[in-house]
This record gives sequence, structure tokens and C-alpha cells, in this order.
Amino acid sequence: MSKKNMIIGQSGGPTAVINSSLAGAIDCAFKQDKIEKVYGMINGIEGFLNENLLDLNASFENKPYMMNCLKHSPAMYLGSCRYKLGGTEDEYKQIFALLEKYNIGYFFYIGGNDSMDTVKQLSEYAAKIESDVKFVGIPKTIDNDLVGIDHSPGFGSAAKYIASCVREVAYDTSIYNIKSIHIIETMGRDAGWIAGSAALAKEGTALAPHLIYLPEVAFSTEQFIKDVNKMLDKYNSVIIVVSEGIRDKDGNYISAEGSKTDKFGHIMLSGAGEYLKSVIEEKIGCKVRALEPGVLQRSTAHIASLTDINEAFNLGEVAVKAAVNGKTGVFSTIKRTNDSPYCVEYGTEDVRVVANAVKTVPREWINEEGNYVTEEFLNYVRPLVVGIAQVPYRNGLPDYIDVRHLNSKVQKYTE
Repeated sequence: MSKKNMIIGQSGGPTAVINSSLAGAIDCAFKQDKIEKVYGMINGIEGFLNENLLDLNASFENKPYMMNCLKHSPAMYLGSCRYKLGGTEDEYKQIFALLEKYNIGYFFYIGGNDSMDTVKQLSEYAAKIESDVKFVGIPKTIDNDLVGIDHSPGFGSAAKYIASCVREVAYDTSIYNIKSIHIIETMGRDAGWIAGSAALAKEGTALAPHLIYLPEVAFSTEQFIKDVNKMLDKYNSVIIVVSEGIRDKDGNYISAEGSKTDKFGHIMLSGAGEYLKSVIEEKIGCKVRALEPGVLQRSTAHIASLTDINEAFNLGEVAVKAAVNGKTGVFSTIKRTNDSPYCVEYGTEDVRVVANAVKTVPREWINEEGNYVTEEFLNYVRPLVVGIAQVPYRNGLPDYIDVRHLNSKVQKYTE
């Protein structure tokens, strides 16, 4: 049987460990007898349609330092896209013609809900035309909202970053003998996993956060003011964490500006913290600041969770082995078998389970008042932030992989 080539891409929002999954996949691919060449798509499926490809053998094969840099670098070495397949026969034919042109037998896509939908569509079309190409997804998202997996790669590092930031803000604000409020807005459009993880900051040496609000519980501005006043009666400095996706009892986003949506129909959010800041200024009148970590929570690798890095790498390996062994239309996944000591098992799951679905925080993991998380939530998240990554440094700064190729015009691939 002749060898086939492999192609891999990244899509959606970046994380601190998505390149770890890429490293795991290509490192495993180099060891497979059935795989000849490994291509990378520049800017995901959209780049593939334009034949913007990289020769990953030339960049990483037998280059352990480069592979280690890739494993510990944030964001996406191959670039991203927000391209939604149209589901048309012409588009499918174009993609499969390119797969044949480059002798691709294995297709991998690292991404979230929408990226897994791409894997689903292509694997179903392959079955329809009786193509032998294997399509496998590798999960990622800091939002931790993918179903079919215990936790998503990228979440543990985002949780660690947010908890660390909240603890440091708590230290900063505790030195003043004045009444003040700090609101920290986290990412999380439909699920409050990142916001809830801020509660880790309170374990040990800090009092904060004092209040946490998640999208899973309807937000009431009136109750919010009561909650804040109650905390101000106890503390000079109050720190509040809110998810960007908090919404009222009618399902309206507190932070939604108009009705702008992206290509996938998701409402583009911003401003929950600023809105609540204005509410406090009007109703309470004390010093208040709104802080938004923004992209830092998904691209800060120097404080990444080692557990997160290693699991992301392993999921890349699992995906490649699954495809080589004949699986298609699946994604690599993690099943937790124990909390203490923390243990997991790796496997695969049908991609239809995760495509376009959302996993939210269980209501029983949020307190009755809806303004904090429970011990069950903390038991779930604690193991995911463990471990210090050995990030390579050069001249005092993290020595991340070079991504300057993403900011210049990429030419079509030529042998």
C-alpha cells in the first residue's frame, strides 16, 4: 500500500496550548510508516482552498528545539480563519480535488465547535463519494464549552491566568483604606467556566473574588446592587468577576451591542464590565474600575498550565493514531477517571456529538444565589491548572516559535 500525505490546520480563536496539539500531531506523524509528507494549512480551510500550505517536515522533522518551541508557544503557528463551509457540491468537489492533488490521506483540524462541524461535513461527504481520506478533529477552546470531552485544551491555562490575575488585583487593591470596586470581565459567550475559575484565587492568601456571575444564571441588575452593597459592608475592596456572556431573564446579553454577529451567527460581545461599572457609579457612587484581560487570557503562555500543555500534545498524538488506524469523523477526547489523584484516559468520540453543541456549567455547581461557584466546581478545575511550564527563554523573554510568515503574503505551495 502506497503512503499518503497528511494535512493539518487550525481554526477559530487561539489558546495558550493549541500549538501543543499541533506539535503532538506532527511529531506523531513523523513516526508513522503510512504517512509520507506533512503539510500545514495557512489560515485553516480557507487557506487550503487557496493552496496556501507549509512543508512541516522541513520546519520540524529531526529538529527537537523547534518542536519544543512550538509546543510552548501561544496562539496558532499555522494561523486561523473564521471560514464556514457553505455545504455546496462545488465547494466539496474543490476540496476533494485538492486532497487528491496533494495525495492527502489524512486531514486534521484543530478547533472548537464550528471547526468540528467542518470535520463532520467533510467526513460525511467523503462517505458519500466513497473517499478513503480520514477526517479527524483535535479539540480546543478556552471557553471549555465542548461536549464529549471532560475539559477542553486551552481552558486550564486560561483558568490559571484569570485566577492569578484576580489574586494579584486583590493584593494591589488591599493596600488602600478606601471603598473601591474592581470588575474583571472574562471571555465566555455561552458558558461561565473561565469566570468560575477565578474562585481559585481565593484559596490560600486572598479574599477575592467576592462575587462571580456566569451566563448560566439569569442576571438581575437590582440583585447585583444588593450583592455589591452587602460586600461593601464587609470589605473596603470588592472584586467582582463577570463572564462576557451574562444575560437577563429574557435571554438578552448584558454586554451585547446591537445585534452584530459573526459568520457563524454568534453575537459579538463586549462591554459587560463597562456596563456594570456605570451601574455602580450611578447606584453606589464609590470608586470603580472595569478591567478586561481580553486576548491575554487566551495567549499568555508563560504562565500556562503544564497539565494543559501535556494533555493538548497527547490529544494531537491520539488523533493521528486514530486516523492511521482507520478512524474518521471523530475527534480525540479526554475522559476523567479520578479527581484525587487526578487521572484521565484518552480516546475518540463521534464528531457529531460536539459539532455546534455547547456544554455549560451545571446549575448545581453554582451557589443558590447565583453569584459564586460551589466546591464541586473547584474540585473539577483544580487539577487542570497544575504544573509550571518550562518555556524556553532567550535574552530574558520567552523564545516562542517564529510566526512572522503569517504577516506576509503567503504564496501558493510549490514543490
